[in-house]
Amino acid sequence: MVATVSHDRPVRFAVVGVGQISQQAFIPGLSRIEDAELAALVTSSPEKAEELGQEFGVAIHSYEEYPALLASGDIDAVYVATPVFRHREFAEPALKAGIHVLLEKPMETSVEDCQAIIDAAEQSGATLMVAYRLHQEPGTVEMIEKVRDQKVIGDPRYFSSVFSQDITEENHRGHSGYWGGPIPDMGTYPQNMVRNLFHDEPVEVYAKGVRTPGRGFDFDDTVAVTLTFPGERVAQFTISYASESVERFTVAGTEGEISAEPCFGFGPDTGIEYTLTTSGSSESFAHDPVEQFGGQTQYFVDCLRSGKAPEPTGEEGLLDVRVNEAVLKSLETGAPVQLEPRRRERMVTSEQVRRVTPADEPEDEQLVDQVPQNG
Repeated sequence: MVATVSHDRPVRFAVVGVGQISQQAFIPGLSRIEDAELAALVTSSPEKAEELGQEFGVAIHSYEEYPALLASGDIDAVYVATPVFRHREFAEPALKAGIHVLLEKPMETSVEDCQAIIDAAEQSGATLMVAYRLHQEPGTVEMIEKVRDQKVIGDPRYFSSVFSQDITEENHRGHSGYWGGPIPDMGTYPQNMVRNLFHDEPVEVYAKGVRTPGRGFDFDDTVAVTLTFPGERVAQFTISYASESVERFTVAGTEGEISAEPCFGFGPDTGIEYTLTTSGSSESFAHDPVEQFGGQTQYFVDCLRSGKAPEPTGEEGLLDVRVNEAVLKSLETGAPVQLEPRRRERMVTSEQVRRVTPADEPEDEQLVDQVPQNG
């Protein structure tokens, strides 16, 4: 039985981990949702506690005070955006306490930790959703349905993508090892996209990484990944923390192709665009920017109101982490890694789309106690 929330008041959110993604994207997006509100912030930074507490007029709690917040009756849900290796630490006790959880991706640093979070939700009945914001974005969902259901390119045979940005080494992403690096952070986007376009799971993973001379990252900052899927289909993507910002993908089938650019990013001026080519004729589609963080939050709230399980459940997060684990093993061994065949029956559908007007985002220099990821 999925627990619902009261219809007598807005859904009260606590934000756990008040870094760049929370300050610049989630909190502005939340402000666009009429039936949800920011109720508390949880942070280890005294500076954030003082400045942001005054700015938003909400209660501030330290990490040590988190258990008391969960028991207080003052919140209905938490948005967890700590570094990934602390996701279970904050998601699991919230779910066990009956507090609903919107959990940033990647879900955790191991399949074991993902499963523990899933188990906590199943035991309490609280709702767990992994924050795949593109699962509510209209252009993305449109592409997935066209390829998967309408077969506009025939049988999809291969997928290729590049996704890169120049990350500041002083940002926490630059010195937190593999699980803070480009594959879990950015590689999740193309691998999640192809898993949904193919509606299948990879059975082999191979990766090759390099380290850019002169950069001080404590991981391979540029990684090329090859995924093999059932039916002799293949996906390749290259992810980098040390190059110019690029984002694009192509999925090609027996009767055509779709190329998308931009395809993974967000922002008040970013709309998803793609070109469909069949029989030598091309047609372009451009979607207006939407508030992606507000859209995913609205969908989450709608699920809480209705008691319906959201589509990007913990299973979706676990299946991406399963690939991330295999990439790490392949980087360490230099060999391909085999995965057990698996299929996820839940699907992204147009019913999930939420069109929310984009919110204004704080500039990097307005962020409190935060080294911006792009300098």
